[in-house]
Order: sequence, then C-alpha cells, then structure tokens
Amino acid sequence: MQFTPALLTTLAGRFAPVKTPAVSTPPAQRDPAVAARVSGMLTDIEKGGLDAVLRYAAELDGHDGRPVELDAETVARSGDRLPADLRAAIELGGERTRAFAAAQREHLVDFSTELTPGLVVGQKYVPVGRVGAYLPAGRFPLTASAFMTVGVAKVAGVPSVVACTPPQPHGGANDAVLYAAAVSGVDRVFVLGGVQALAAMAFGLVGDGPVDMLVGAGNAFVAEAKRQLFGTVAIDLLAGPSEVAVIADETADPVLVAADLLGQAEHGPNSPAALVTTSRELAEAVVAEVDRQLETLATRDIAGAAWRDHGSVTWAADCETAATLMDDLAPEHLEVLTADDDWYHDRLKNYGSLFIGPWSTVAYSDKGMAGTNHTLPTAGGAKHSAGLSVSRYLKPLTYQRIAREATPDLATAVQVISDSEGMAAHSATATLRTARWR
Repeated sequence: MQFTPALLTTLAGRFAPVKTPAVSTPPAQRDPAVAARVSGMLTDIEKGGLDAVLRYAAELDGHDGRPVELDAETVARSGDRLPADLRAAIELGGERTRAFAAAQREHLVDFSTELTPGLVVGQKYVPVGRVGAYLPAGRFPLTASAFMTVGVAKVAGVPSVVACTPPQPHGGANDAVLYAAAVSGVDRVFVLGGVQALAAMAFGLVGDGPVDMLVGAGNAFVAEAKRQLFGTVAIDLLAGPSEVAVIADETADPVLVAADLLGQAEHGPNSPAALVTTSRELAEAVVAEVDRQLETLATRDIAGAAWRDHGSVTWAADCETAATLMDDLAPEHLEVLTADDDWYHDRLKNYGSLFIGPWSTVAYSDKGMAGTNHTLPTAGGAKHSAGLSVSRYLKPLTYQRIAREATPDLATAVQVISDSEGMAAHSATATLRTARWR
C-alpha cells in the first residue's frame, strides 16, 4: 500500500511524510519460491488424487490418518463445545451477514425489455452450482470467514458449499470456526489445510464433485494456489496481507486512530496501516499514541513489526489532497474520521469497504457484526475491483427472444457487417432468415 511516484510528483508541496515504512518493497509481492512450490503440489495432486492430498496433509499439517470429513453431527454440535457468549456472538454475526447479503440479493433484479418491436432481451441471475470455501485457522482463527463465504453463498442460492479448514494441534477443526460454518449453512466440512485443501476442492477429490468457485482468505501459499487454479475454477479475489487506512482531521481522537491502525496491523507483520491527515498535530499525536499502545499490547510483536515496516503517516495540505492521496492508495479498509465525513463519502471512490465516523471501526466488519463482507481487494486492487458479495456467486445470464417481424432490421445489418469482415457463415445465418421472412 504505497503512493504512486507520478502522483507524488503531481502533488509536490501539498503533502509531507511524517512516518514512512521501514520496508520499501510491497508486502504482497509474489515470491517465486512460493509459486514454484505451489505449482509442484498442484501438479502432484492432480495426478495423484486423494492419496497425494493426504500425503501433503501428513507432511504439512500432521494429519494422523483419521477421516478428513467431519460427520454432520460433529459439525452441528460444535457450538455445544463453546462458551455461551462466544456461541451467541457467532450466531449474531452469521445472522447479520446473511441479512446484508439478502438485502443485496433483493436489489439484483431479473429483467427483460423490448429494444425494438420483436426484439426482446433480458437478464436473469443464476447461482453457481458448487462453491469451495477455505476457512483459515492459523495464527488467528478467522471465525467470521465462514459468514462471508459459506453464508453469503447460501443466500445467493448456491446448492452445494463445501468447506476446508486446517487441523488444530489436537487434529480436529477449530470449534468456533466450525460452528460459524454450521450456522452459515455449510453442506460438508473437511479438515484439510493449505494448497492441498484448495486442490482437493478444485479437482473434486472431496465433496460431491469439482467446485465451480473457490473463496476464502489464507496465507501466501493459499493465495498462490488460488491464482494458479483460476481458470480451472473461478475465485473470489487475490488478497494479500490485510490493510487499513484512515483519513482524519483535527477533530479526530488520536487514541481511537492509533487503536484502529493497530487493530489491522495485528493481522500479521506484513499488514500495512496508513494515516492521511490534514492536521500536523494529529499526525504527531498518533505516532506517539501508537508507540504508547504498543507498550502494553499483547500482540505487539506482530502489530509493532507491521507498524514499523509498513506503517505510514502523511500530512495533506487540504481535504482534496487527502482524498487524492487516499484514492491512490486504494486501501482494503478505509476509515473516515473528520468534521465532514459526508464530503469524503461523496468524493472517495477507491476502497474495499468504508467506515464512516468515530463509532465505525473495521473490527465490526472483520467479526461479522456490521453485516458487510470482509473479503476485500488489497494491494491497490480496489482501483478496479470490489470485494466479495452475494453478486459474485451469481451469474448474470443474458437472453434474447427475437420475433419474425424484427428480422429485416437485424439480418440486414448483420449481413453487411459479416460481409465486410469476410465471415461468410455469419452472413448466411442472417440471409437465410431474410429469405424465409420474405
């Protein structure tokens, strides 16, 4: 998450760095060694099938030979093994995420229209047939991931959603992740992690056949596997380390700004966190406050490294400059904490998801309580792509129904264009119909 040099040249004199990242290379840079390792694994699994999957599961995750699929009762009863407050929070997050996805689905409307007499065209939304969801459970189990992947797919009407989640030290699944999948409506769950899990779902080695789409976050190996499997299957997006950015002015509370920056830096030592502010005083205060909060933060080894290596604070001369800088960053998560939040909401156009005002924080979406999807583009991807939503699981299929009376208008133009291109067969499909119309 870095500014483009050309933009910085254009804005010269209108901004100033207050804190710059210690590392200049992009944190989501693709590692050739990872790409080569994933390529070898996918080839091996495609040829070797489930035996190869289980061999990698034993080598990489300590698989002990037990069945990798969890039976329906184990999945359904996973909530019984959780504290009551955690179980209630998971149920609330699942409900909120499904409710927002349902509202999105209601606004995706089938339609038909008559463009000219006898030419009726339209579109209808049809869900993909099978989805494979990867549910991370590594350094931090991402409990809400199932809401965003499994639950939203089910709201879209996907008939079959299978999930894979990596084994814990005891050999089974993380119960909170498993219960989140259960309340989200998952059909089948397999205790498999990493590249072998994605390959197993893509090649139909688990579940009821090859999936049509792979979704869900993961480490660099998971992201690379999705990249290489794209084309064999669809994917949600290629996401790198989690990102947060904040636009703030002199009205913002530096304690909240610092806390929210560290809240995403905590995801991993490569997670960028950026502040763009029109107040020099706030910029200095936030830098000092981050250092103060890190002193007692239990995850300071992770968040502190991320802030040191990938954290930045930039002063902007005015709100227009701040917005221009932020649109250039195109962050995954963007918080706006200013005296005129609505102006920024109207002006900004490049972000994964926007959090408006001091009572909005990224963690509310991260944990599923805001209802919006937290699977979002990173590394500048928000300049051209949106995050995962119910629409991603739906195919907008077009159709046309053409009556006899529309033939002269259509066929004549198609014949002219086809003849100019030298495409005789195309021309014939039109001229044959013209002859029959007469």
